[in-house]
Amino acid sequence: MTIYLAADHTGFEIKEKVKKFLQDKAYQVEDCGAYALEKDDDYPQFMHTAAEKVALDPQNSRGIIFGGSGQGEAMVANKVKGIRCALFYAPAAPVQAINVEGNTSEDPFTMLVLTRQHNNANMLSLGVRFLSEEDILRAIILWLETPASQNERHVRRIKQMGELEK
Repeated sequence: MTIYLAADHTGFEIKEKVKKFLQDKAYQVEDCGAYALEKDDDYPQFMHTAAEKVALDPQNSRGIIFGGSGQGEAMVANKVKGIRCALFYAPAAPVQAINVEGNTSEDPFTMLVLTRQHNNANMLSLGVRFLSEEDILRAIILWLETPASQNERHVRRIKQMGELEK
């Protein structure tokens, strides 16, 4: 699987660490920019490039993008047809998530798992101002290792998302 990375100036340093981290775990990694730390850079083109590459081979690739809040980065990625970019930043306090079966979870990473299971997110935008380096690495591995659900209702909904792009 190829992982496409992109970052603005705020996410540049952690992108460089994540690149090495993923390569050490035998992932094929392609950096889509920023290629240098420039405090006045504009992130849209970097995010768009990563998203376009994921969209070319969504079965064998994913994208991870980094920004201060991750919000604008996710918005740009989601402009590309076929991209389902989820945003993640850990809340300051545990949340209580209740699933359809009535099970609860107070782990803030539950939302991240659901982006893969329920939505088959193929890109992940990380708000680096709201996450520790440890949380970022945990989030990435958890997200990469979580399979998409084959439950009929999730597959149907993802198909409907694709139809809306036409």
